[in-house]
Amino acid sequence: MKYISTRQQQETNIKTAILKGLADDGGLFMPEYIPQLDSEFFENLPNLTLQQIGFRVAKEFLGESISNGNLKEIIDEVLNFQIPVVKISENIYSLELFHGPTMAFKDVGARFMARMMSYFSEGKPMKVIAATSGDTGSAVASGFFGVPGIEVYILYPKGKVSPLQEKQLTTWGGNIKALEIDGTFDDCQALAKQILSDEELNQKFTLTSANSINIARLIPQSFYYFWAFAQLQKLGKPIVFSVPSGNFGNLTAGLFAKKMGLPVHHFVASTNENDVVPKFLETGNYEAKPSKQTISNAMDVGNPSNFERMQSFFNNDVSEFKKEIVSYSFSDEETKNAMQEVRKEFGYTLDPHGAVAYLGLQALQQAQSDKVGEDFVGVLLETAHPAKFVEVVEDVLQEEVIIPEKLEAFNKKEKQSLEFPADFELVKTYLMEEK
Repeated sequence: MKYISTRQQQETNIKTAILKGLADDGGLFMPEYIPQLDSEFFENLPNLTLQQIGFRVAKEFLGESISNGNLKEIIDEVLNFQIPVVKISENIYSLELFHGPTMAFKDVGARFMARMMSYFSEGKPMKVIAATSGDTGSAVASGFFGVPGIEVYILYPKGKVSPLQEKQLTTWGGNIKALEIDGTFDDCQALAKQILSDEELNQKFTLTSANSINIARLIPQSFYYFWAFAQLQKLGKPIVFSVPSGNFGNLTAGLFAKKMGLPVHHFVASTNENDVVPKFLETGNYEAKPSKQTISNAMDVGNPSNFERMQSFFNNDVSEFKKEIVSYSFSDEETKNAMQEVRKEFGYTLDPHGAVAYLGLQALQQAQSDKVGEDFVGVLLETAHPAKFVEVVEDVLQEEVIIPEKLEAFNKKEKQSLEFPADFELVKTYLMEEK
């Protein structure tokens, strides 16, 4: 299968798409077509393990570029933790994506990507660039730590990630470098794109992206949509996924799954006050904005990079978007109220991002309450353990959050970061001087 830039000026194979990350024309790589899974796969879906699902879906995108044996080994290693579907209330379930090494959903994508890059690079030196609004950086650091020949540079916004997230970004050392940028996540993302497209840097180094810019992040994120659906289809109701959305990589992965044949009824793109996609669906005009700081900081994105992939899915036709996606935005106050409500009524603790997704399901239920036959099962993607936002969660719920041992271990380590203004030339100079 060929992989084609969203800007239509470059096509390549999966190996190059993964190793480059960003296309030469500044676009994002997409498969030339979305492969279809056969009816036998879906009939057997409830009987498959997560690893079997992952192998089958990944194979459709990777083809003969990797042997079945190597791919199976990678999938089994990446998906070596539980991803349970937990009932919150009568028709609402939480897909808990936080049981991996850094306790965030990005463990799935980052671990897969790290292993695919290592496989395809064949030990040749590479520099991996990642901008993060919180959880990407820690998952990337964990996935790539100690991988021979690969140096990782994580750009994160100073003072705009939680203290525990920052420790997870900055305490690795070795081949993991943390660059603390005096600006917003959008500044970090813009710097990452400038680095990846800079001719001089590309002549000196082999550069690639570890953000959801990279197709190797999205392919594995589609696995858990199939997995959740397999657990719940026995309920016999339409299934809706509510996705807390910032850069929209997770939602784009869900669209991959649906276009492969997974009969998802609808998607809810649930955002905080960074509402460029809800506004687009409302007005038909896409207008990037400076990001606003919220308590759901991993979604503080004013110009989501994966919107370009979504445009290619729907031919930039807002009416086509609306057939698959409804989108709502919520304030910090609404998010806090949702966290309190779910804890009080159902005894379940949501992190701020999962709370936004819960609100999205509530909003859709309310919008459809007067429609006959629109009863659905809602699945919210709980993308991070509440302890990663312990200050916010404890303040909102007025109760102690137990920090799991694997997170507490980061708190005991010493921060190591390099501070930079949001200035490309200064960051470039630093990278040029690196060996």
